[in-house]
Amino acid sequence: MSAALTLAQNNVPVRIIEKEPQHRRGQRGSCIQPRTFEVLHFLHVPEIHERAIPFLPLQEHKRGSLEPFKTFSVVEYTEPTPAIPYYYAKFMGQPTHEAIVREHLAKLGCTVKLGTQLMSFTQDETCVRAKIVRYCGDDGEEVEEDIEAAYLIGADGVRGMTRKQLGLIFVGTTREHDFILLGDIRLETKGLDRDCWHIFGQMSQDLVTLRPTDELGKDGWQIIMSGGITDLQGLTHDREAFVNCIHDFIGLRDEVKVKEVMWVSEFGPNMRMVNKLGVGRIFVAGDAAHVHSPAGGQGMNSSVQDAFNLAWKVALVYKGFSPESLLETYTIERLPVITEMLGFTTKMHKLMFDELDVGRTPQSTAADNGNSENIGSNLERGLRRGKNMYMLGVNYRTSPIVIDDSGMPAVQKAYGEIQEGILRAGDRAPDAPGLVSVITANHGPHRTSRGSRSAVSLSSGMAGSTRMFDTFASTHHTVIIFTPTLAAPLVQSVLATLQQVVPKELVKRVVVLPGSPSELDGHVESRMSSEEDQAIDIEVLVDQAGQAYRGYIVEKQETKVVVVRPDGVAGAVVRDVTGLTQYFEGVFGKKGEMHAMEDAAQI
Repeated sequence: MSAALTLAQNNVPVRIIEKEPQHRRGQRGSCIQPRTFEVLHFLHVPEIHERAIPFLPLQEHKRGSLEPFKTFSVVEYTEPTPAIPYYYAKFMGQPTHEAIVREHLAKLGCTVKLGTQLMSFTQDETCVRAKIVRYCGDDGEEVEEDIEAAYLIGADGVRGMTRKQLGLIFVGTTREHDFILLGDIRLETKGLDRDCWHIFGQMSQDLVTLRPTDELGKDGWQIIMSGGITDLQGLTHDREAFVNCIHDFIGLRDEVKVKEVMWVSEFGPNMRMVNKLGVGRIFVAGDAAHVHSPAGGQGMNSSVQDAFNLAWKVALVYKGFSPESLLETYTIERLPVITEMLGFTTKMHKLMFDELDVGRTPQSTAADNGNSENIGSNLERGLRRGKNMYMLGVNYRTSPIVIDDSGMPAVQKAYGEIQEGILRAGDRAPDAPGLVSVITANHGPHRTSRGSRSAVSLSSGMAGSTRMFDTFASTHHTVIIFTPTLAAPLVQSVLATLQQVVPKELVKRVVVLPGSPSELDGHVESRMSSEEDQAIDIEVLVDQAGQAYRGYIVEKQETKVVVVRPDGVAGAVVRDVTGLTQYFEGVFGKKGEMHAMEDAAQI
């Protein structure tokens, strides 16, 4: 749905189909990472961060005891910084998450068509032709329909047919013995703290975790079970046996009673990914493209970022602004990221499930019955997450469409940790609060004539403060010009170049000046004539706290241009219009090619 929301915000008509008759149930995909919160910010969906709950500390229990023998945090709390406003993972169940996104889609006239299944498709150079079946009425009457679409995005999961019919290779392995049950339950408990996430047992034996969540009610819990000794297969179809197994694993039948099983599902960890993310006009994203262990909480987040990377590109191509070749960068940019993510989540999974091999012997396993305090250190080590899990260091530095004229090598893993004091093209663009708006787009302040030059009165032009993230959106690129003065030649040359290489409505132009408004002596001078200024949509911000200059690694007397893509990635970091032109030609094509694409889109 992140792809659908991005497309809908770009005024691209979207049809969403879901084969299930009801919206998703179950608390799976509940860990939301900081980079995903940034994506949601750019999509103007603040409610998810506002309503999500912080990461709870984990408590380890011996079987049969409510008293924890160890409490630890999976992730250390990190205070937000001016450049990183979302610096901590939070929890929200996927049903709640998706319901909020559906509300935003509905405001744009887009709804999810339930009980509608994709059966087959074909494609050619002009469109995709799909056959779908709608299940209608109480008797599930099947109604076939043939539809045509410009593009098809398959987010239909690991068992979906999009990947299979495309013939994409699904490379990897299956850990058949690492069987997991996920469920939503209601408990009657005596003494089980709802401020913690509780663990009974260990991954190499029989383990159950209980995470409290008020999304299911004041007695609601998300449960995860792993049977190192007990066979859990078949329990999804036998609720009584499932409940008995929960009681056996916890060992507290009187203190912890299962009142209701609301939902339960099974999961056999696959570590697999496709060899490419699309063929022609058809693409795969999320679980349809890659599956992996839930260790690290990366799955749902990777799906959102797949969708966001693809959708803004589809929007530009669909409307005739960009060449079809732009869509090839979806695979080029995302596949290295997914490859690395698959590698370290698999390592985390093995560390948790194979902890038996660390300082233990098979003979001692059953005898311990989950009561050895030494196991805690292994489990803790397996669950702890580094800051690369926040996904803030995910980058596309090696992408063919990013331009960096610093001359520095793009040495960084695609899934690395964020690098302080470094900003390269392909990195996430930092935030910066406290930017004072002195000229707002289409609302220029009072100006007085000075021959061929003009002066801007700040007293009439002040429009309050903003933050850098609020200049980004899924609907446009943001060109940020860092300059000590509007009179700098680079400012005029950049604005003139933008008029030539990219449609005006697709770019937000922002000039950032250092210092404070009081240091500007009451006016900002510009070499632009008043007629030119009226024709160019520009916003001028003053970085009074210096956060933007620090975050974007710019000295006060330096001039630099940073182009931020619709997905919040720095597409270009350059110092002149040569690099700027090169970037926009890579995204939009050359001037003549752009006009030809626009004409073709109108036919």
